[in-house]
Amino acid sequence: MQHSEYDAVVIGAGIAGISACHALVRAGAGRVALIESASPMGLTSDKSTECYRNFWPGPDNAMASLVSDSINRLQELTELSGNRFQLHQRGYVFATAQQSEVAVMARQALQNEQYGGGPLRHHPNQSTACVSYRTSPADGFDATLDGTDLITDKKLIAKHFPYLAADTEAVLHARRCGVLSAQQLGMYLLEEARRLGVELITGEYLGSQTAAGSINALEIRTAERDIELQTKALVLACGPHLKSTAALAGTDLPVVVEPHVKISLADKLGVIARDAPLIIWNDPVELQWTAEERDILAASEQTRYLTQPFPAGVHGRPVGAGDQVFLYWTYDCEVRDEPMFPIESDPYYPEVLLRGMARMVPGLSAYLDPMPRPYVDGGFYTKTADNRPLIGPLATPGTFACGAYSGYGIMASYAGGELLASHVLGRSLPGYAEAFAPERFNDPAYQRKISGFNASGQI
Repeated sequence: MQHSEYDAVVIGAGIAGISACHALVRAGAGRVALIESASPMGLTSDKSTECYRNFWPGPDNAMASLVSDSINRLQELTELSGNRFQLHQRGYVFATAQQSEVAVMARQALQNEQYGGGPLRHHPNQSTACVSYRTSPADGFDATLDGTDLITDKKLIAKHFPYLAADTEAVLHARRCGVLSAQQLGMYLLEEARRLGVELITGEYLGSQTAAGSINALEIRTAERDIELQTKALVLACGPHLKSTAALAGTDLPVVVEPHVKISLADKLGVIARDAPLIIWNDPVELQWTAEERDILAASEQTRYLTQPFPAGVHGRPVGAGDQVFLYWTYDCEVRDEPMFPIESDPYYPEVLLRGMARMVPGLSAYLDPMPRPYVDGGFYTKTADNRPLIGPLATPGTFACGAYSGYGIMASYAGGELLASHVLGRSLPGYAEAFAPERFNDPAYQRKISGFNASGQI
């Protein structure tokens, strides 16, 4: 068996593991190895929504602070790399046709302001007395554009978001949000990490050895042979395989996985502007059917659900320089302990999703008959009960977690990697570190606290 010695070994080359390696080597961790059994950025990180936001619910500012730190670093990388990973700050737009939802939007925006997300600006009309609404940059980012804009003037909504339904009562435009290329970001960070000395090893983690109770060595199976890597620091960043990999390291982590599927289709009619933000419908949706279609669907137990209200949250955005749009809706997410591939999805999902989006963007209904063949893919979000990541030491000394990033790994992993490196190297920690420490789930008081969480922050 081949033997090698490393100061730290990271298992998993998705965005979490790559970011952890990048942070470790930049912080002077010494010799670092990255273990991946398949291709880097090839699993959940390859199925990303590819968005980022600093707009987060409570119950405190921990998530807002973590992601804001990450956005700061991503903006620095944007300038250093010449925007290689195509970061564009177009915002998130939450839209509603319900007057009652306007007050909810305002409360969320004020809470975001309290958490450091920037001020709320209300635009009730186009009067010159009103603070002017600024459009987002079509490319790159504007470091001065922060906070939220609540627009209740229908003329202003129609001017800036003409594709939205005519009965839209309000939009909340969260500004320090946008899109990026997950693949390009991940590969850029991996190239930089390898340039700084990180070694990428293709192999499967088999288990760990301890000495005096602490991590001492790892067993890795490569295509040629089994090898032993000696190390004092093992980082588990295994995406949807976090629970099973942690079990090999002797730890039971409180995580589940949840399938998420998206579709992409060609918007050949240009219904959604190519520089549009991510748009989210805040209202429940009843899918529009003809009377005959509704009767047929309601008559079958398998399809009756298609005639019933669907939850709020259908969302979509343009992607790339062509005519593709991504559409998403997490209306049916069954959690499980381990992922199963290939991922299964509701056979009606593409049509449900398109019909749901057509409530918010009526022009999309032009694609319903006949519906073009969409591209469907998806991955598994790895989640904790509080929908916050696990970043920090585990029970066995020398073992660390850097995972359970749910659906926000692309936007949070950079700062998460820096937090992980601080734990590994015994450096000072930011104020939000405790909120993501795995040991929080050992605290009965915290368990009671999270049982009262009202919002997961998931879109």
